[in-house]
Amino acid sequence: MEKNREKRTRPREQGPRGADLIAGRNAIAEALRAGRAIDSLYVQRGERSGALQALVKKAKEAGATIKEADPKKLDYLCGGANHQGVVAVAAVKEYATVEDLFRRAQEKDEPPFSFVCDELEDPHQPLGAILRTAECAGAHGVIIPKRRSVGLTYAVGKASAGAVEYLPVARVGNLPSLLEELKARGLWIYAADMDGSPWCQTDFTGPTALVIGSEGRGVGRLVKEKADFVVSLPLKGNINSLNASVAAGILCYEVARQRSG
Repeated sequence: MEKNREKRTRPREQGPRGADLIAGRNAIAEALRAGRAIDSLYVQRGERSGALQALVKKAKEAGATIKEADPKKLDYLCGGANHQGVVAVAAVKEYATVEDLFRRAQEKDEPPFSFVCDELEDPHQPLGAILRTAECAGAHGVIIPKRRSVGLTYAVGKASAGAVEYLPVARVGNLPSLLEELKARGLWIYAADMDGSPWCQTDFTGPTALVIGSEGRGVGRLVKEKADFVVSLPLKGNINSLNASVAAGILCYEVARQRSG
């Protein structure tokens, strides 16, 4: 009885497990050679062989995030397959560039409107849900950081209900630097946070980038400092935060409402 209860209450293992995994050095090398988009590469901690380091270098050059993991983690990820100390998580779609988002806005003859997601690490809901809402509301794309963020994994693609096929997702190395770039190109940066101005009194009709933070930490300090405005949603109950995708949905449709007026 105790054993069964432990099995039910054990926290879900954090990690991408599914159809987007590639295990083993040769399989990953061939995937990279074929131009397959690799989201992240899990490498066995302490492994320093020359062949593996060469593979890591190629993955980095292709834009993959490199993560160290112990052998048990690798075994779990690939279901016990012979991983040879390395497992890759393939992106369900190739990443776009920030320039692609601007091009999309230009093609539609609309002021640029994008989401910037700050450290959304849960692969099972927020990012996929945000992609789905953003696509439905007419956003031109979503930008995520390379580190401390879930990427375009199988779980994210599934949660997006197909939106990942239509909405460009760009991945950048440094969010504060990105926000400076967006501001230089005429965008107004709006960070969603508890101590901001009322969302319904904010003008979103111009070129806009909405910054959504993680549910636990919110928008990071450095990212928040780069924002032109901080906007908040009213919280009338006892809970002091909203689900990130819910907050994103409310703000996203306020942008859409103002632009359609």
